[in-house]
Parts: sequence; C-alpha cells; structure tokens
Amino acid sequence: MSQRTVVRLVSFIGIFAVSATAVFAQGQKMGPLAQKASTRTSGVSPVIIRVPDQSARSQVAAFVQAHGGSMGRQLSIIDSQVAFLPNAAISAIAGHSAVAKVSLDRPVVGSMERTGAVIGATTVRQTLGLDGSGVGIAVIDSGVSGWHDDLTTAANSGQRVAAFVDLINGRTTAYDDHGHGTHVAGIIAGNGFDSNGGRTGIAPNASLVVIKALDDHGAGHISDVVAAFDYVLANKDTLGIRVVNVSISAGVYESYTSDPLTLAAKRLTDAGIVVVAAAGNAGRSSAGHTQYRGVTSPGNAPWVLTVGASSHMGTVERVDDTMAGFSSRGPTNVDNGAKPDLVAPGVGIESLSDPLSAYYTTKAAALLTGTVSTSYLPYLSLSGTSMAAPVVTGTVALMMQANPALTPNAVKAILQYTAQIYPHYNRLTQGVGFLNAKGAVELAAFLAAPAGTYPSTEHWSKQLIWGNHLVRGGQLAAGANAWWTEVTWGATVTPGGQHVAWGVLSDSTDTWGISCADTTCGSFNWGPGAAKNVVWGNTCNGADCQTTWTIAAGGTAVTTTSEDAGSADDDEVIVWGSSDDEVIVWGSTDDEVIVWGSDCPGCGVTIWSD
Repeated sequence: MSQRTVVRLVSFIGIFAVSATAVFAQGQKMGPLAQKASTRTSGVSPVIIRVPDQSARSQVAAFVQAHGGSMGRQLSIIDSQVAFLPNAAISAIAGHSAVAKVSLDRPVVGSMERTGAVIGATTVRQTLGLDGSGVGIAVIDSGVSGWHDDLTTAANSGQRVAAFVDLINGRTTAYDDHGHGTHVAGIIAGNGFDSNGGRTGIAPNASLVVIKALDDHGAGHISDVVAAFDYVLANKDTLGIRVVNVSISAGVYESYTSDPLTLAAKRLTDAGIVVVAAAGNAGRSSAGHTQYRGVTSPGNAPWVLTVGASSHMGTVERVDDTMAGFSSRGPTNVDNGAKPDLVAPGVGIESLSDPLSAYYTTKAAALLTGTVSTSYLPYLSLSGTSMAAPVVTGTVALMMQANPALTPNAVKAILQYTAQIYPHYNRLTQGVGFLNAKGAVELAAFLAAPAGTYPSTEHWSKQLIWGNHLVRGGQLAAGANAWWTEVTWGATVTPGGQHVAWGVLSDSTDTWGISCADTTCGSFNWGPGAAKNVVWGNTCNGADCQTTWTIAAGGTAVTTTSEDAGSADDDEVIVWGSSDDEVIVWGSTDDEVIVWGSDCPGCGVTIWSD
C-alpha cells in the first residue's frame, strides 16, 4: 500500500497531552484540523507547512525527518511544503521558528443542447461569431479522455488539449480514469461533433489545459489543487490561460484569509486569471429540507467566482427555470459571506463520456448516443454544481474573446449585472441571479469600445453583490477602480486609499460608489439613495457599533436591534435580508448556533450547531 493510501486511511484516535502554554503558543500557528490531529498519539497526517523564508526550508525538512515524517511536494504559490507527519509531531513543527502556519491537507472531491440555448451562448456563437478562440482554459479535475471527437481541432488534426499534467500518477498522456473531468471539459469546450452540433459546449474553440488533481475515485487533497494552481500561475503566459475551472469541493474549517486553498486561488486572481468554482451540492439535508451555509472551498472566498446550479427543466425557455434543490446556499461557514455569486444550469447536463473511465460503468444508465456512428456511447447526462461551474467558465471564455482586457473583478461584475433575478429565490440561494451569457458577452464587448447606447434589457439585474452589500442603480464603467486586480472583491477602498467605485449613475456622470467623505463614515451609500441598497451583516466594529442595522428591502426599511452598543457581543450580531422583503434572517456569528431561514413558510429551516 502506498504512503498516499496509508495517509488517507489513517485512523485519528487517541489524546496527546501538551501543556497549556504550548497549546496557546503553537495552536495559533495551526489550522483547526491540524490542531485537532495534533491531539492524537497515533497515525500520520498529510500537512501543508508554510515556510515564507525559503532559506529555512532545509531546516524544516530536517526537522520533519527527525520526527519520523517525510517531505512531499513543494507549493511555491503559497510558500509552502507538503509533509507526511506523525500526529504527535504536528505541535512540534508548529513551534519551529521558521514555520508560519501548519494546515491539514484535507480531502477534496469532484462535486448541453438546451443549456447553450437557455443562457444565450448559442446566439452568441451564431450572431457574434464568438467561440472561445484564443482563450486558454485550465480544467483542474480528474483528467480528460485521451481522444474524443468533440475535442478535436477545427482541422480535425488532433485534440484541443494544449497541455496535460498528471499530479496523481505522473503519466504524460491524457487520460481520465474517473470521468468527471471529461464531462466538465465537454461542457466548456466540446464542439458537438458526435451530435452534429446538438451537444456543443459553451466555448467550442477554446484551448484546454487539463490538470489531473483527482484520482480514479474522484478524490484528492487540497495540496493537489494548490499544486495545480501553481502550474497555472507558472504557465499562464505560455499557454494563454485566462480562466480556471475548479469543479472541486473541500470543506470549510477556517477563514478564507488563512486557508491554503483559497490563498492559492487569490494568487491566480491577482495575476488576472478568473477562478470559477462550484458552490457545492449541500443545499438539502439528508431529510430533504433546505439548508444554508453549505458553500465549499475555494468557493467561499470573495475573489473566487462561485456558481450554484439551476435547472432549465428540459426546455430552452427561461420562464420555467428553477433552482436545483441540491445547490449549496450561503452564507459561507466561518466568514458569513454572501455566496453564491450567481447560478447556471446544472441539472441533466449532457456532455462527454470516456469509455475507459469509472463513470462509464457506474453511470451506465445515464449514457447517451450521438448522431454519428461511434464504437461507444459518447455522451453522459450528469447533474451538480460541478456541471454549472463550467457553463460559466465557457461564458467567461466568450467574454474574454470579446474583451481581452477584462480583469477577474470586471468579469464577475458583468456576469452579476446581466444576470436575471428570479423573485421566488433569496440572495443566499441564487446570488444575483441566473446566468445570462448573451447579455454578459454583449456588455463585455461594449466595455471594450464604449460607443452608442449602453446595452441593457429589463431582465438584467443591474445589481452587484459586492462583498456583503447589494448595490444597484448605476452602470458599469470600463475604467472603474473596482476592477483593478489589486482590489479585493467587496473592499471599500483600494490599496492606495481611493474609495471603490463601479461606474456611473444611470442618469448622470457622477461616480457610482461610496459617497461619504472618508472611511470613518457611519454608513455607506452604495448607490444613489439608501432605499436602493441592501446591507447584509455587521459593518461596524466594537464600541463603535450602532445598535440597529437597517436593510432597505424594496424601498421599505426593515430593522433589527443588536446588543447594547459597546458590549462584548456587538461583533456577534449579523443581519441578512432579501431585497424583495421575502426573507429576513438573523443569528449570531459565534458558530455555536446559527439559524437561517427560507423564503417560503414550511420549506424547512435548518439549525446548524457546529
């Protein structure tokens, strides 16, 4: 049995006695799962050790080996190193002067005919002539089929897989022993060859860079994904990578500000690469009740474009679209952030199969024929936010082709601004709304060369969820400082101290953004008029907190009162709301008991007790 397998099967049993002083000093340098593992006297755990001082890496390596551990791969993107360490030695390594943080290398799992027509991608290809040409897309998943007709080049001279990297078994030829990655790749860039164009992907001429980070069971570790991010960052210019699809889910156990997986994703967005992630499939409890706080990592980070799943209900008309019950809802665990960003079709999505994969056997009932004679069934129907994310990824490729200057923040803003709101679903379920690929590409193209009438329809949301603020009432501008790569999504000011602005007001040239004089303002005016904005969450701090938070819901003020101002509990009160007055939810943020609500009576309320 390999060391990798031993690590996955290790039993965490026992209690390791350490002094209170050691726990206090070293515990601050351990992630919550690493700290839990450190209390066990037996077993070995995979850990990610952050060593910012590269010259001290050899010291750490010697320390690990001296304690019976072994070194794994290096994760340069986050100045870290994977190691396989006895649980009893985790506290000791955390106490090393050269070590900044120790995190457990936790597990990750892999979480079109009508789809393209529903979101408008088919119209984009037919009327605007955009197909993803020239845009490189990295797919971090279980691999890709060594050959599929729908992945051939225009000249049918080979596959549109510009590079294949195997982080699991080290093979050099493309393959997919699980099947998940092939299906995702087809949603993004399949050309529909085996279906006479019927099952064409969203960006059928995009170039694919496939990185295998999941094994034949669709499982891996966050270090595999971080290593994949590292490869993307190092090769983005050579391979023309502009967007990364991560239909992979990991549990959320700490803030996105310290999680190695989310920090690695930030390195990509800082470099101008859009990271698209699945929200997860935890929208319903085992009893079938709607539940909240199920968004997975890295989708819990504000800089990631997080996608939930809708259903096109088997038609190309949008009027009957619904949310997929399984789609994870916000807010995010630990940080209580507003997610997902938007939703896209993720139910019954028909894409590519791989006859050599596990899916071809385990999901045989979902296999589909094409219209071209083949030696195997070339298509497969699957559901999940893993299918919804690549629909958005393909749309981003079309946007990038129309406007190569787009930054990750600009991409997310355009997608949200053009999305279609469905009034039956709250913001923690649908984000800003349902994907509108046609509108997103049209606005992206307009912002590349603004001229004529600003594109818009009555179905566009014309809104953003900027951090925990719903903003509306203006128009996006190409040069707004909110799109700078150094500006974190949701920030109130730029790193240089400028107030964040998104564009102009609809009826003037005034800046659309914060209108107060400085960052000490008692409240923020996110747009033209308080009645047009919704604020979710506690935006103040400590003794400066106000006792009442107001949510402007459809122009009607809805308030809730906190603890007495200045009390120790001020920071623990958080308020969530809906712009249409359907949902007002509140609770504490201490992670002990949080109650979130549903937008319809009797739909079920989940009480989370962590």
